[in-house]
Amino acid sequence: MKVDLFIPCFIDQFNPQTGFNLVKVLEKAGCKVHYNQEQTCCGQPAFHAGHWEDAREVGEKLLNEISSDKTMVCGASSCTAMIRNSYDLLFQNSSYHNKYRQLQKRTFELSEFLVEVVKIEEFGAKLETKAIFLDSCQGLNQCKIMNQPRTLLNKVEGLTLLEIEEANVCCGFGGVFAVHFEKLSVSMADQKLDHILASGADTIIGNDYSCLMHLDGVIKKKGLPLKIMHLADVLASGW
Repeated sequence: MKVDLFIPCFIDQFNPQTGFNLVKVLEKAGCKVHYNQEQTCCGQPAFHAGHWEDAREVGEKLLNEISSDKTMVCGASSCTAMIRNSYDLLFQNSSYHNKYRQLQKRTFELSEFLVEVVKIEEFGAKLETKAIFLDSCQGLNQCKIMNQPRTLLNKVEGLTLLEIEEANVCCGFGGVFAVHFEKLSVSMADQKLDHILASGADTIIGNDYSCLMHLDGVIKKKGLPLKIMHLADVLASGW
């Protein structure tokens, strides 16, 4: 299968190795991966900050860069949610109407693409760790992504997957929410990390690097015995 890869801003800017691992995992799944180096953003940061005209401009750029004959795989569930749902508010009845509708039908987050589309759950990954999967709000509520990443993680040799109390409660990031309401945002992160530590996990695995970075900031400031990993990095481990 030919796929377009969408690498989220946070991965591109702060952890590009995860982008390379996204390619590795997709190629191991038998995909021919295309990545447009001119690609930048889906428009989500501007959209959630209320700057819809800026979001529309960025979204138009993405629509012009993506092929019409390929499935698109996103490295974040929040970007997937933006394209599937919020593009309705930006492009409905516009000159981009047909193109964004087509893109919505063939846009998938990594784990749902692997489990539901190409139907591959085993990648030969090996990682000795006790981990929890961090459900992001948009992934869980807008894309219904919950079982797919857990299915993949349960196939990783050496990885013990744990669950935490209040797993569906926000980590406190929420884009500009973390900037405008810093104390509340940090308090929510503290609560999430307390539950994770209580589970006995030493690794937090997620499919939204923005949420992982938010928690990692508190982890580093407090010197907590936890590390973060994107799902793609886990699936590419031990090859």
